[in-house]
Amino acid sequence: MHTVWKGSISFGLVNIPVKLHAATENKDIKLRQLHKECNSPINYEKVCPICDKAIKSEDIVKAYEYSKNKFVVLDDEELERLRKENEDKAVEIMEFVKLEEIDPIYFERSYFMAPDTGGGKAYALLRKALSDSGKIGVAKITIRSKEQLAIVRVYNETLIMETIHFPDEVRSTEEVPNIPNDEKVTEKELDTALMLIDQLTAEFQPDKYEDNYRTALLELIEQKKNGELTVSATEKESVVPSDMTDLMAALQASLDKTSTSTTKKKTATRKRKAKKEA
Repeated sequence: MHTVWKGSISFGLVNIPVKLHAATENKDIKLRQLHKECNSPINYEKVCPICDKAIKSEDIVKAYEYSKNKFVVLDDEELERLRKENEDKAVEIMEFVKLEEIDPIYFERSYFMAPDTGGGKAYALLRKALSDSGKIGVAKITIRSKEQLAIVRVYNETLIMETIHFPDEVRSTEEVPNIPNDEKVTEKELDTALMLIDQLTAEFQPDKYEDNYRTALLELIEQKKNGELTVSATEKESVVPSDMTDLMAALQASLDKTSTSTTKKKTATRKRKAKKEA
């Protein structure tokens, strides 16, 4: 597994060197966009709408838009200095709580925690302590220049860290439109709904669920590939200039230049003659 963060985590005086590994992966099937006419992949460029030209990476700066079309520009040195000041590789568990006290809306991303060199015993101690107490640890961690709240818990004999949203990142339910307040529900309707819930109640077994759309899309792709219903991108023709081509271009340019010059001279001569006759 790829290591996404390396440092240490502590509770009390116990310090555990650890590595974080992404616990989940995105299995969405990514489709490319092709030009319908020649089946060439479409590339996207960063273009300035005012200058009407493609922009290179070195010509781009970061900025915060504090109001419409009003920006505060932040240079890379300032951002790097701020990142280093806040990038503490030693994460301390601030407190222990019960998992059920945290609503799932707060959870963001999961990481497996593996003990680094010399951290095996302390890792096992924290795992055992969390398991026996039925608690989880709450900590702060900085990953990729972003400070995040996180919890540490046991999952299948492995410590797992899950980043969670800060309270101000979770929108208020008061912002949700059209929520009914005191809709009257009859006792018969409620009893029927409770009966349906009871009939559909089962133990959660994640292995029995699958992404039907992704499976069907993969099957369609395989069918088309095996049936040779595929296309190939059109190769861009490379023009290799020959000596003759270069010579003809030079001759034509010279001819055009000479022709323009001759025309100007004839016009000037006619004007002088006309002036004398007058």
